[in-house]
Amino acid sequence: MTTIKIRPLVASPDTLRMLTDILVETVAAGGSVSFMHPLSLEKARAFWQGSLASAALGERVVFGAFDGDSLVGTTTLVTGLPENQPHRAEIAKMMVALRYRGQGIACALLRAAEAEAAAQGRTHLMLDTATDGGAAGLYERQGFVFAGEIPDYALKPQGGLTGTRLYWKRIG
Repeated sequence: MTTIKIRPLVASPDTLRMLTDILVETVAAGGSVSFMHPLSLEKARAFWQGSLASAALGERVVFGAFDGDSLVGTTTLVTGLPENQPHRAEIAKMMVALRYRGQGIACALLRAAEAEAAAQGRTHLMLDTATDGGAAGLYERQGFVFAGEIPDYALKPQGGLTGTRLYWKRIG
């Protein structure tokens, strides 16, 4: 495996371009990350602009996995939750570029997000993943506990319904 570096991201033109590209690629490949195919560059860029603005406010941390200067994966740790939930955070938007999948990058991103959550005093992580084509096995191998499944939760990027599987993990 190539040496991959994980770091929190801040808004810049290059970062926005790379995040936009990985989101469009993920959706085109059937990744259920809240968008439909075809996903326009403008819509993908607007999503990441909002996400990085939220990160600048301390409401989330957007992590990037880099092979040299190339962004090859990302995930988000959402920490801006209601005041009665200061103990938890959510994992969202896990994406790895197609040609980098199967190399441990998603696991490295999860470890970085978990470490950051623990550093912020969080003790509970939540996430969801699509029933069809999602990353349930990955999350279970990383110690997340299956809590249940909601059928027909969302449309798949190319159409048709899929359920979502809910997971949690105690940390820290």
